[in-house]
Amino acid sequence: MYVTPDQIHEATKANVEAALAAASTQFAALEKIASLNASALKAAFEDGLANTRALAGAKDVQELMSLQSSFAQPAMEKAIAYSRSVYDVATATGSELTKVTEKRIAELNENFVSLLDKMGKNAPVGSDAAVTAVKSMIAAANTAYDNLTKVAKQASEIAEANVAAATETVKGLGKAAKKSAPAQ
Repeated sequence: MYVTPDQIHEATKANVEAALAAASTQFAALEKIASLNASALKAAFEDGLANTRALAGAKDVQELMSLQSSFAQPAMEKAIAYSRSVYDVATATGSELTKVTEKRIAELNENFVSLLDKMGKNAPVGSDAAVTAVKSMIAAANTAYDNLTKVAKQASEIAEANVAAATETVKGLGKAAKKSAPAQ
């Protein structure tokens, strides 16, 4: 059983396609993060200008203190929204990269099993047990990989729930602090 140039070409082409898909996914994620950073920076700059103008217009210390405390809640909410957006981009990117990897692994497994089948047909008498053993090892590895993937997805879902809960807790703390702040 020999490897033909066409088989090498197809394998190389599949590897290049998988690498390009991963690179495209990563580039899209970097583009989204850059856009988020630019928007956050612009908003922070504009908020800083508005807050400085408001503080400069304060007539007494009481108003100055009230203005400063009123700036905290919107800033915290924007920070939470930014963090959530970055987390969403990271999660989506991880999911896309996982899909590319899973697809490539499935293709490699399929090709390897096909190769084993061809080798089994041309193998000497009595080598059936060895081919069957290798196929069993591949099946066990695939099962282990599937289980690992399921556990990773469950961990990701738990992390997502924890992030959502933490976000709500921080928002609640900010609202409680705002309510307990002295009135103007």
